[in-house]
Amino acid sequence: MKVVFAGTPEFAAVALRQLIAAGFEIPLVLTQPDRPAGRGMQLQASAVKQVALEHDIAVAQPLSLRMDSKDPQRALEAAEAHARLSSLDYDVMVVAAYGLILPRSTLDIAPCINIHGSLLPRWRGAAPIHRAIESGDRETGVTIMGMEEGLDTGPMMLIERVAIEDADTTGSLHDKLAALGGTMIVEALRRMERGELTATPQPEDGVTYAAKIAKEEAKLDFALPAVEVWRKVRAFNPFPAAQGTVNGTVVKIWNAQLAEGSGPAGKVLSANAQDGIVVACGEGALRLLELQKPGGKRLPAAEFLKSFPLEGQMFV
Repeated sequence: MKVVFAGTPEFAAVALRQLIAAGFEIPLVLTQPDRPAGRGMQLQASAVKQVALEHDIAVAQPLSLRMDSKDPQRALEAAEAHARLSSLDYDVMVVAAYGLILPRSTLDIAPCINIHGSLLPRWRGAAPIHRAIESGDRETGVTIMGMEEGLDTGPMMLIERVAIEDADTTGSLHDKLAALGGTMIVEALRRMERGELTATPQPEDGVTYAAKIAKEEAKLDFALPAVEVWRKVRAFNPFPAAQGTVNGTVVKIWNAQLAEGSGPAGKVLSANAQDGIVVACGEGALRLLELQKPGGKRLPAAEFLKSFPLEGQMFV
């Protein structure tokens, strides 16, 4: 089969590598335009583009695929991309975290299959991994689905479940689901080649939406129950990184665990090498395990305290 691949971040790059290793012919990769990144804000190619270039695969980076865009430049690039896809000989488009909406004109060229990091219909949308951890879900998974114009509403073709462990962060769970998604998309295309890939409509019950993560969400509210704050710490690792403010200094909190204790919300109950950093929450307390001050490195609590004493302080 000839596969056009559309994706942008590392989650998608893992799947692209799997398709290449499995021997699928990939005449074109679609990915988002290069973006400024790093301290120097130099233009950086997406993870998917980097994989494509390593394997001499043609790359297209339109700003949009909507030919009806009111932005003339976007409309022009969309028309050029549509013409290129229409003239291309391919059997299926595989989409994974592309970041652009596929309009009906694109969906009509060839079948489109999506790799989605949740157990649909739960967590349709942009941030399914973050939201699953933040909400305290005990399991998640990957769904291979047919694409429609609706937001992750298409029929399900394959689905696999993964337990969410207490130690999981969005980073660790992302890696598990990315690897699983790569394996599953290869299996889905093999079944499609054999005419054995079937699709089941998503159930109407249980639909939830995983809104895109905003940087403002990083600020922790210690008035919440400790279990909710703990989930947010894990959900926002590595992005946007949970944070609290102490004496006007923003401190990033990378890892934590539930602890015993009570007091005014945000009060540091202990801050020493023996007991660690324990902060009171609205209900219960949280032990902070890894922190980072501005301009510093991520440090275990004991190391962090050597240059940033917290005994008796308040997180706000």
